[in-house]
Order: sequence, then structure tokens, then C-alpha cells
Amino acid sequence: MDAFTTLTSKTITLPTRDIDTDQIVPARFLTMTDKEGLSEAAFHDWRFDADGNTKPDNPFAGVDLNEHQVIVAGDNFGCGSSREHAPWALDALGIRVVISTSIADIFRSNALKNGVLVIDVPEDIHADLMTRPGEDITVDLEAEELRFGNHVVPFKTDPFARRCLLEGTDSLGMLVSSIPHIEKFEQEMGR
Repeated sequence: MDAFTTLTSKTITLPTRDIDTDQIVPARFLTMTDKEGLSEAAFHDWRFDADGNTKPDNPFAGVDLNEHQVIVAGDNFGCGSSREHAPWALDALGIRVVISTSIADIFRSNALKNGVLVIDVPEDIHADLMTRPGEDITVDLEAEELRFGNHVVPFKTDPFARRCLLEGTDSLGMLVSSIPHIEKFEQEMGR
């Protein structure tokens, strides 16, 4: 996982509320056991028709995912089942941040554990962002601020998740990095 400190990106706006995990990654793609190939699965039914052709009116059409790594989504993003494949698919697609007025708790936990930063913003900020598709936005995790236009918007992230994201690791990586300290402690305690 890449360390996340500051990201400047254009936004993709998805004004739909209640985007559930089955829309993020349809259940038929849950047979995959890693992120490989999940970029095609991300929002698959929004992006492609039954024959696999790109839908011209999908919200990702014409979007350069190297430049558009932030989704601004409608209220209650990530609701539904607890599938970890949803943040995997977003990460595989190149999405680093999801901004909404509310994000489902289980999705929030899974996203943060898998390198996708999720941010709740007040309704007025959200409404402003929704009117600015493709807006340049800076997400500064160290300062816990969003910056766009004339706005500087503070946000909070779970302290442990924030530390993992800043260091580019996950909870297991954090534990493994502590092994020398644990061994030293055990030696000092005579164990």
C-alpha cells in the first residue's frame, strides 16, 4: 500500500444517494481473492452494458483515472453488505478518496484498512462540491484538511487508520513493524 500524505486530484461526482457495495462491485465478481482484475469490476453495471460495451453516459466515461482519484458521492455511500471487495475495486480503479455527507460504518472500516481514505463533510460543502465535477481538490491527511476553491475544510480520521495510511501500511504491517520493540520488552522482562 502506498503512503498517503497529500493528494491533489480532480473529482468524479456521483450524486446518487445510497450507493451500496453491490453497485460498487457486483456480487458476481466476489470470486476474486485479490485486487487483480477488480478495476473492471468497479461500478461495472454503471460502466458497461450486458455485452461489455462502455455505456457512453456513465459517470466515468471520458475520465482519466490518473487525474480523477477522488469520488464525491451522495449520502450513505457504501451501504449494503460488508464485502471487502468494494474498497479493493475502488483502489484497483485508482480511487484514493471518497467524500460524502455520510459513509456506511462497515465500508468505512474496510476502506481505511485497504488504503482508501473516506471523508464525511457538511452538507453545504458537499452541495458545493457536487456542482463542481472535475474540481481540483487537495486532500491533506497530515493536516486533516480538504482544500478547493476558497475552502479549507477540516476533517477527522480514526487516529490508528490515519497513522497506517500515512505510513503506507495496514494493521498487520504495523504489528510486524513492532516486533523488535516487543522482543526488546520481553528481554527486559526476562521472558
